[in-house]
Amino acid sequence: MSTIRHLQAREVLDSRGKPTVECEITLEDGRLARAIVPSGASTGRAEAHELRDQDPLRYDGDGTLRAVQYLRETIAPALIGIDPTKQSLVDQTLLQLDDSPQKTMLGGNTLLAASLATAHAGALAQNLPLFAWLAKLWQAEATRQQVPADRILSPRMPLPMINMISGGKHAGGNLDFQDILIQPVGAPDYRTGLEWTVRVYRRLGELLTAAGYEGRLVGDEGGYGPRLPSNRAAVEFVLQAIEHAKLRPGEDVNLALDVAATHFLRGETYHLAAEQGRGLTPAEMIDRLETWTSEFPIVSIEDGLAEDDWSGWQSLTTRLGARVRLVGDDLFATNEVRVARGIREEVANAVLIKVNQIGTLSEALATMALARRHGYACIVSARSGETEDSTLADLAVATAAEGVKIGSVVRSERLAKYNQLLRIEDQIATR
Repeated sequence: MSTIRHLQAREVLDSRGKPTVECEITLEDGRLARAIVPSGASTGRAEAHELRDQDPLRYDGDGTLRAVQYLRETIAPALIGIDPTKQSLVDQTLLQLDDSPQKTMLGGNTLLAASLATAHAGALAQNLPLFAWLAKLWQAEATRQQVPADRILSPRMPLPMINMISGGKHAGGNLDFQDILIQPVGAPDYRTGLEWTVRVYRRLGELLTAAGYEGRLVGDEGGYGPRLPSNRAAVEFVLQAIEHAKLRPGEDVNLALDVAATHFLRGETYHLAAEQGRGLTPAEMIDRLETWTSEFPIVSIEDGLAEDDWSGWQSLTTRLGARVRLVGDDLFATNEVRVARGIREEVANAVLIKVNQIGTLSEALATMALARRHGYACIVSARSGETEDSTLADLAVATAAEGVKIGSVVRSERLAKYNQLLRIEDQIATR
């Protein structure tokens, strides 16, 4: 048995040049495990609190030195000597140190750094690839929560959902809808699907440039960020790019939307700045989404309505839930309590999993188990402020997630995950 001998922490930078937290755990045998926490720009009200220093003289107040201090002085003494394979024990210890509902004492980013570093250390201690160790943790949690056996699958490659055009808070508000994405559903394997995706992305850039738009301007997650005349135009451009890539929309490649509707709700009206300030009622917003799913090969809609529009979500689910994946991000915030409400009220049919929304790996796995038990799909997702840490790729494979949402196929913080999936695909093939 190898135990935690030392815990180190430091302030590092994410893909937006914003400070975040890195945690390193050294085992008794000298081996070192490391994890870095991402951060989001489009954040839901129910997410775990992200601790920032609020010192205007450093990083405009976004520093994370307090989080680093808590890791070194509060969390390290509590974890030293613990077996890192006891992930639930580590996470329970973290939650005892900060038992506030949204981790407002130590910060969700602080706790998650230690939690994810422990997972990496546990994999080292077991001499397993990270995805294989996470699969053991997931299967134990799913069994504990009595998930039906046919929903506790062995590790498998997830279907990527890849960002093509960015809007909303990911691209300076150029469009209202946050992401127009593609899914290479017809690809025989992940490697082929990735090549198709790059091909579509390149054709899209060429089409935007030829039409006089910014064919090289990209948003936080690497998707193109053109100032198009409408949200619909973004969908149409992506559809054209699929065709120009010599692929078949609806057969080889499907479309997905991340609407992120919370961020353009004004009172009780969805305000579409990209459409001359047009306002839509919840019913009209649902009509819009239903029309688009009839016209375009859209198979997934994330946050089609705002995070607290529960009655609207019920109507949306009734109208579209039988034929479209309706994904809750801000709606659920990777939170068991909110997912349980969604299940009771028959809202949505899929949960976006972002571990930094909840604060510990164990809590994220518990949310996934609850969702799976009730037949909800799980999509493991990155954040707009990402890093070279590729843990989420392993998590998506380990939990046999129905999808993985990383961003586009440019920018190294995104490619770190896509490349890790290539490695894992090879490992799965030889196991």
